[in-house]
Amino acid sequence: MVVATIVQAVTMGLRQELARDNNVVVLGEDVGINGGVFRATDGLQKEFGPERVIDTPLAELGIVGVSIGMAVNGLKPVAEIQFSGFLYAAFDQLLSHAGRIRMRSRGRYTCPIVVRTPYGGGIKALELHCESGEALFSHIPGLKMVIPSNPYDTKGLLAAAIQDPDPVIFYEPMRIYRAIKQDIPEKEYFVPIGKANVVQEGDDLTLIAWGAMVKTCQDAIEKLNNKYSIELIDLRTINPYDAETIINSVRKTGRCVIAHEAIRTSGFAAELIAAINEKALLSLEAPVARVTSPDVPFPMAKLESYFLPDVNRILKGIEKVMIF
Repeated sequence: MVVATIVQAVTMGLRQELARDNNVVVLGEDVGINGGVFRATDGLQKEFGPERVIDTPLAELGIVGVSIGMAVNGLKPVAEIQFSGFLYAAFDQLLSHAGRIRMRSRGRYTCPIVVRTPYGGGIKALELHCESGEALFSHIPGLKMVIPSNPYDTKGLLAAAIQDPDPVIFYEPMRIYRAIKQDIPEKEYFVPIGKANVVQEGDDLTLIAWGAMVKTCQDAIEKLNNKYSIELIDLRTINPYDAETIINSVRKTGRCVIAHEAIRTSGFAAELIAAINEKALLSLEAPVARVTSPDVPFPMAKLESYFLPDVNRILKGIEKVMIF
């Protein structure tokens, strides 16, 4: 076991897969000599060489397009996009090609690419650095979407994503890149894609989150001081998501709050609420509540704290549902 942060878990996971499989390559802006903007690939080019850890031009469309070409020809590229807002430039490649190759070729080809990118607010960065676009990518058939919330899940989910035959968007919560330390195995292990984690069990209310919001929800639960028995679920995977765990929890508790950093309208909470209404409506004691960011572009640094959901807003959401 080794104590690691999320960003260190990323480095460990990449090193493990590069050593395990010669077909795995890492590419992106500054991933080689500089070790990435957050140093997630630090030392990997020196260890595995510039042909497997590749510095690219500043061209997100090209990075993802080249990765798709590599993948259909037998490689397993792991592309880094420096910030999630920059990934929009490659949206056409993901929508029109990566997500369709298996169906288009009737299973003769797959597209085993992983696109890693830091996402989310909390670091007071510039415009297009702090986007939470998971709902956009969840709407692309054939594309998987993974968001870890802690170091253990990060390493295990990254290994699973790299070995998955289909394209995976791997969102990394940069706000907590170095905020959480955890004992994780040095040897290879996997966290399955498509399986949520029940962080803690409870009987009064189901609280669902993913990424950095899981820690915020844990802080909110601690502040409740056992006023309510909260069942906290870390979704971990947006697509495919674990509907069974969510439905079983809501049927047990009868109440639900969903918290995410993305804006409210058409955020992924809406999809979860639809599933709950379809499969657990008669178990609900109150309408499901959403705690989200407002429907505006991500603001500059001075307004960031007003934009992002925090502990107090989550507590208000819980109280609203509990007293309904």
